[in-house]
Amino acid sequence: MLENTPLWTPGADRIAASAMTALRLWCADRYNTQLPDHDTFHQWSIDNRGAFWSAVWDYCEVKGSKGVREVIDGDVMLDARFFPDAELNFAENLLPKTGAGDALVFWGEDKVRDRWSWDRLNGTVSRLQQAYRAMGIGRGDRISAMMPNMPETIACMLAASSIGAIWSSCSPDFGDQGVIDRFGQIEPKLFITCDAYWYNGKLQDVSAKVGNVEPVLKAPVLVVHYAGDAEALAASLRDGRTLNSFTASYEAKAVEFEPLPFSHPLYILFSSGTTGVPKCIVHSAGGTLLQHLKEHRFHCDLREADKLFYFTTCGWMMWNWLVSGLASGATLCLFDGSPFAPDGNVLWNYAQEERFAVFGTSAKYIDAVRKGGIEPMKSHDLTTLRLITSTGSPLSPEGFSFVYEGIKADVQLASISGGTDIVSCFVLGNPVKPVWKGEIQGPGLGLAMDVWDDDGKSVRGEKGELVCTKAFPSMPVGFWNDSDGAKYKAAYFERFDNIWCHGDFAEWTEHGGLIIHGRSDATLNPGGVRIGTAEIYNQVEQLEEVAEAICIGQDWDDDVRVILFVRLAPGLTLDADLEKKIKTRIRVGASPRHVPAKVIQVADIPRTKSGKIVELAVREVVHNRPVKNKEALANPEALELFAGLEMLKR
Repeated sequence: MLENTPLWTPGADRIAASAMTALRLWCADRYNTQLPDHDTFHQWSIDNRGAFWSAVWDYCEVKGSKGVREVIDGDVMLDARFFPDAELNFAENLLPKTGAGDALVFWGEDKVRDRWSWDRLNGTVSRLQQAYRAMGIGRGDRISAMMPNMPETIACMLAASSIGAIWSSCSPDFGDQGVIDRFGQIEPKLFITCDAYWYNGKLQDVSAKVGNVEPVLKAPVLVVHYAGDAEALAASLRDGRTLNSFTASYEAKAVEFEPLPFSHPLYILFSSGTTGVPKCIVHSAGGTLLQHLKEHRFHCDLREADKLFYFTTCGWMMWNWLVSGLASGATLCLFDGSPFAPDGNVLWNYAQEERFAVFGTSAKYIDAVRKGGIEPMKSHDLTTLRLITSTGSPLSPEGFSFVYEGIKADVQLASISGGTDIVSCFVLGNPVKPVWKGEIQGPGLGLAMDVWDDDGKSVRGEKGELVCTKAFPSMPVGFWNDSDGAKYKAAYFERFDNIWCHGDFAEWTEHGGLIIHGRSDATLNPGGVRIGTAEIYNQVEQLEEVAEAICIGQDWDDDVRVILFVRLAPGLTLDADLEKKIKTRIRVGASPRHVPAKVIQVADIPRTKSGKIVELAVREVVHNRPVKNKEALANPEALELFAGLEMLKR
């Protein structure tokens, strides 16, 4: 039920001083139009997308040549191109400063601390850039990284983008096959890894994993020292070098920035791999930069020298989002490891000591803090904290209340939602609007968001598909190895013609905000981390005991938990030893995040007449919802096996 009173309302002084208000007034003056309030401004930003995105470029003083044309073929989403004549360099815009001030601050659990000045960051990028070029890396080449969220990772990425190379990363807790499934598709010219990392107070060695991955990727390996022995790991590889030796012969100088088209590929991010190996989603330098500048400067009200923190790994698009905060002159506060090591106060200690302005995390973390009895409001000085952002999964109404009762009363809470697909947000916070319990504040500027029913009609007050009806700059350039665009079109545009269908169940509220009710497709999202069922099947179905498996996400305790159903080989019964074997195989081969909360034996698994298992149908039955299109199933009676299972009630 909606609340009658907002949890937080910005004061008149705060609204007047916000960059959101400044941009609205600036656009009204520049384009000689009336924009009396935010809702009018948002509608104008949709109706005049070329002018709006041009205004973001100019107001944020993007470095580069914008060109004359703002958007071409704008009415056809798959053909639209923003700033087709522009040239810019992403890294140049993320290195706006020099000097001794902090660019990066790093905490690795309670084990490691480090600070990088703007000069140190620029110097490291310069040496890396020279080393990349010396080994023949240039425009369009791929550099992949299996790295912690540490300063060296950012420097390696910026050096890559400075010369037009394409960056792709994952976190070091991925299993061998998870790394190969991703990076094996894009054929990197260089693979960057750490030597080891800390998690939950324990040293996690990656040398065996790197040894298994190297011969498959067939790329030189650059080993960055963090928690292990970089020199020993590099020496054990066919073609390995440490970061220190890689850059030792180069002196730092002014970084050179290669001018590149607006749509030049910057990042390759990966889908969850629901129906096979993960899709390689290619994002542009210009689209990523403009969208992130808009979200940081206006929706987050991020200011120069603010401390910006997001709890993320390098395998989540929020890492890419966090890094772009450099373009606003902010200091990035990086953390790698468990947020509960050595105890549940580590991130709040960090926030207090570094005086965060923005604290970003997952809904699951907020819920864990609440359930753990941690109350930062009583234990920590969070005076400088203006904004808390939450994403990964919908934040529960109880989570909203806890932020204001247990963390800080006078803070903007922005539940945000978007994803890997757009490397940004569709719906997010707004510093000039109230925060209502359980609601995302509203759609992003320049984004024509709506909620549609199955017939393609806009609906209010009921659940529907979250859609975007007009093109926007951070749409993917396309998918890697998808020359005719068929996979890209199928991913977002098959449901409604010329309309981006995002795969979220959503609902407009009476306040003009939105509620996200979860995924409308088969993607799993435990703890806010999107993973794919195929990655689990790839591991478990290699076990001789398992004949077939089907995996779903079950809504549970304000989150999603992974449930794996297995049809075993004839005569076998699932016991504790086999369940442990299954979970261990998934943990080692995929990642700890892929391990199901429950493994349940079933006698049969429903499938279509063409033999495909039907995850969505099973998920609907588990949630006591009606199943559509049962006639498409070869064995619809199998669905009855999943209804009312006692194991799913606890």
